Amino acid sequence: MHPSIHKQTNPAKPAIIMAGSGETITYGELDARSNQVAQLLRARGIKVGDTVALCMENHPWFFCLAWGFQRAGVHYVGISSRLTPPEIAYILEDSGAKLLFGSAYLAGTLDEVARLAPQVAQLRMDTPGEMSAEAAIAAMPTTPVADERAGVDMLYSSGTTGRPKGVKIPLPEDPAIDATNVLVQLAMMAYGINENAVYLSPAPLYHAAPLRWSMTVHKIGGTVVVMEKFDPEGALATIEKYRITDGQFVPTHFVRMLKLPEEVRKKYDVSTLKCAIHAAAPIPVPVKEAMIEWWGPVLYEYYAGTEGNGSTFITSQEWLKKKGSVGKALSGILHICDENGDEVPRGTEGQVFFEPSDPNLPSFEYHNDPVKTAESRNKHGWSSLGDVGYMDEDGYLFLTDRKSFMIISGGVNIYPQEIENLLVTHPKVADAAVIGAPDPDMGERVVAVVQPMDMGEATPELAAELTEYLSGQLSRVKMPRQIDFREQLPRELTGKLYKRLLRDEYKEAYEKAQQSAA
Repeated sequence: MHPSIHKQTNPAKPAIIMAGSGETITYGELDARSNQVAQLLRARGIKVGDTVALCMENHPWFFCLAWGFQRAGVHYVGISSRLTPPEIAYILEDSGAKLLFGSAYLAGTLDEVARLAPQVAQLRMDTPGEMSAEAAIAAMPTTPVADERAGVDMLYSSGTTGRPKGVKIPLPEDPAIDATNVLVQLAMMAYGINENAVYLSPAPLYHAAPLRWSMTVHKIGGTVVVMEKFDPEGALATIEKYRITDGQFVPTHFVRMLKLPEEVRKKYDVSTLKCAIHAAAPIPVPVKEAMIEWWGPVLYEYYAGTEGNGSTFITSQEWLKKKGSVGKALSGILHICDENGDEVPRGTEGQVFFEPSDPNLPSFEYHNDPVKTAESRNKHGWSSLGDVGYMDEDGYLFLTDRKSFMIISGGVNIYPQEIENLLVTHPKVADAAVIGAPDPDMGERVVAVVQPMDMGEATPELAAELTEYLSGQLSRVKMPRQIDFREQLPRELTGKLYKRLLRDEYKEAYEKAQQSAA
């Protein structure tokens, strides 16, 4: 299963459609372009096992590049187009990338990256002259490279709690570019995705889920419709226009669509959807209830990470019986452990670990960081993404929060996810983050940072209204002691929140206040 096979059987079938422009790339064109990309890497001296990178917006060439990397046997790093030049330069240096593909859209950022990381050559889409990626690729033959073999992505974590970590997985033992993998099997067996799929990808392609799932659909032979940028009504219009059958979303997408006026939501036909996958961030129970009521029981949720150490899965029907769960283990063996790495009884909260179901499968490592790699394992060799939760008697996993997000106030452990889930269901709240800010008496105090639907309502009266809203649903110890308003929260487009930035900001303000008082 590979685009090269679908090129032989159905070369004119659309492999990629850009939702906004309508630009279409067929399987025949995808095969030819990816061969040219692989040829270009060899012409540049890039060999099997080397590393290359791409940093661009959702661009028509994105998958042509990714499939070229895949058939050249390299590690390929997708870098967020929203990062700063020093952050991009750090990833290039840390990963050992030998070539960076970018675009004219990011010219200003990439010019600064070139100054900070001059050792990494750059080629750019939509750019004339010596740096033109299209010109360099067009000069290459459309036949496969002589040493064609399967490559693999090397993606960096979001850096929500610190500097991003490169997740490095060994190249597949089977060098065949068309070898099947676990994700293909899961997509077909658990999610029912087949060659007739019209799959919507509304999120940035440089992240693990959009990249891997879209390429999985290509392996199966479906069509991937890519939104250049997500907007809630635009997503509904795209579903109707292209008769989308499958897609992947994050909870913030659902929240934004649900907060559209009812007459707007009812205007679009979403009845072609049979599989709406979601993951990446916790989803409040009322939000998922509302989505199932609107779209029907087509929501499928999973819990997994870039590390690929294990996953869970739950259907809409199961979830309605186990509201709040992320499902049972689908790959890997699930364990909940205490601080000593010992398994705790069912129903007891602890850190979530996965044991490999096949000890012969390759395990991940954090590139250039043996300490973080070791910290992700317990004494049994099981690995964790740092999340906390519990398993019920039937083996369903319920996530509480990330261990690193826990607030300790007056000696009491408080997980912010519960508070955030309540805040975001308030009709005047677009988004919310809850953090622990330094406090001289309690150690940390609970602070809610809220993005209102209308910044004109960011008043003390709204703060009082939110406090009243929470008071009947939270114990006193969990109540925010402070509610601040922001026009925008530092959230990735994949739904992940950069709480580190907020916590650093409040910590810095506290330290400055202490110094002034002294």
